[in-house]
Amino acid sequence: MESSELTTYREYLGHFRRTLEHQCEGLSPEQLASRSAAPSTLSLLGLVRHLALVEQIWFRRALQGLTDEPALFSDQADPDHEFNGFAGTAAEAAEAFDAWRDQIAKADTWLDTQDDITMADEVVYNSDGKRSSKRDILVHLIEEYARHCGHADLLRERIDGRTDL
Repeated sequence: MESSELTTYREYLGHFRRTLEHQCEGLSPEQLASRSAAPSTLSLLGLVRHLALVEQIWFRRALQGLTDEPALFSDQADPDHEFNGFAGTAAEAAEAFDAWRDQIAKADTWLDTQDDITMADEVVYNSDGKRSSKRDILVHLIEEYARHCGHADLLRERIDGRTDL
């Protein structure tokens, strides 16, 4: 069976979403919040929060034009808030994973309405009126997840030595 363009994008996006989830499995909130190395603010919990925001920005705001929703894990005073705005509690970890999974469900529901023909359609995706195709945005999302999953691999190895992915 030949795979469609949209099916291919969804498979790659799904793979990287599962990879991030796998790299976070079995860790305590404190481990999820542990930073890579000073001065970096990078942590697995920060990546989950960041990718919840990324899903919201691209799927909800850019692709669907839903710009009235408050941005997740954002603070204009701190552009790195998704990596800085937590202490590593169980409630914060649950909030981050719930928000991320909610954004994925919303994205997947929207993707269910798309097909290969609409992938070339352009959308406005920022306040400057810049236009891009849905295809370009999905490829960017895959690239963003791939890059951050590489970070997650290294963070997990630093936490407990696990390298099974």
